[in-house]
Amino acid sequence: MTQQGVRWTADQVLALAPDSTSRKAGSKLGTVDPWSGTGSSREGAVWGLCEGSGGTPYRTVVDTADGTGPAYRCSCPSRKFPCKHALGLLLLWSGGEGATPAGRAPDWAEQWIAGRRRTQEKREADPTGSGSGPADPEGARRRAERRAERITSGATELEERLADLLRSGLATAEQSGYTLWEETAARMVDAQAPGLASRVRELGAIPGSGPSWPVRLLEECALLHLLDRGWLHRERLPETLAATVRARVGLPTSPTGPPVRDHWLVLAQYDTPDPKLTTRRIWLHGTASGRTALLLSYGAAGRAPELTLPVGLALDAEVSAHPGAGQRVSLGEQFAPPVLTGTRPPGMTTAEATARYGETLRHDPWQDSVPVTLDNVIPTPDGDAWQLADAEGDRALPLTSAAVSRPGLWRLVALSGGAPVKVFGECGHRGFTPLTAWPTTPGEAVRLC
Repeated sequence: MTQQGVRWTADQVLALAPDSTSRKAGSKLGTVDPWSGTGSSREGAVWGLCEGSGGTPYRTVVDTADGTGPAYRCSCPSRKFPCKHALGLLLLWSGGEGATPAGRAPDWAEQWIAGRRRTQEKREADPTGSGSGPADPEGARRRAERRAERITSGATELEERLADLLRSGLATAEQSGYTLWEETAARMVDAQAPGLASRVRELGAIPGSGPSWPVRLLEECALLHLLDRGWLHRERLPETLAATVRARVGLPTSPTGPPVRDHWLVLAQYDTPDPKLTTRRIWLHGTASGRTALLLSYGAAGRAPELTLPVGLALDAEVSAHPGAGQRVSLGEQFAPPVLTGTRPPGMTTAEATARYGETLRHDPWQDSVPVTLDNVIPTPDGDAWQLADAEGDRALPLTSAAVSRPGLWRLVALSGGAPVKVFGECGHRGFTPLTAWPTTPGEAVRLC
């Protein structure tokens, strides 16, 4: 996904690391000392031999031109993806052509690269992945109906459990402990409603979490009740709201909107792991359309998702929107390799950001946050918390507790140095979570997550 001469920065390479340990180990291998036989091609492949603990060096090759993001192969036994050798090789490549000169790939690398190219050609020829087998729309319809019946049964049971909780009083939620919520969430999983299961688990973390937990529990119960009722009466809803309800309950969606071609800036990329799945969120901004879009990619627990787009790149591509009120899209045809760019998204004030979140809630009451870019804000301490204050006004947005506990906060403070900065992040009822920042003077984007 790159061109010879268009090399990522070290920060963009390290953004690919599956964890902090891999990031540290890969950084140590980003020098010429452990490498031999390195090279790169104009088509975006990089290869090399890395000394290991054994007598035989590890063969490492990266295809940065794969249509879904960088692809990796290494002969080391690591199960991390990418491994430290792939990270080290990309760091070496990011430093300039001298360490990875242009040339012809050795046979061991060329065979793998050619296989990746054939796979990509097949994927482009059959983007639906349907293959040559005939479709079975009637079977798909019956399966969808059976799943809808299970979800309806689960939503009805959940309504009864919420009613029992309110009749017995919210104080019983603290006495019952987390077991009650986990059992209820398991029933929602059995009902094939993962969205309901996730929200039930979130309820279980509220009791006893602070002095105002009963208020927050009641608020979240009300939203869950609203989602239940929306599903049970979805045929009465406007189509956009009905699609949002289906997505919130956990039904998979496919893109239905017409493809939109634009130059898409990669604003942020971060992973959210859970015991069974790693979800990668990639935020894009269309320079012509002004639209902010969300790409989702998934990987098994402990493994990074396949789709990777480091922050600071721009790609000429089509995306297609999923149904509902959210920003989710699927990536379509790419017309050119991504390139580094100094273009920045337009920003807004903190007041405009909160107004945008309020407007979004009119169409999707279950939305936790919306993507926004803030202009001319200064990170400022507020007691034990932090906020982003307007440089030319008297308003501010508090940072979420999760953002305050991350190292990215101190990168943001260092970048600002008391001066205004531009910050992209997610704004919601818990506050603002900064993901990427730019200095007011020309400079590269700084990842905060």
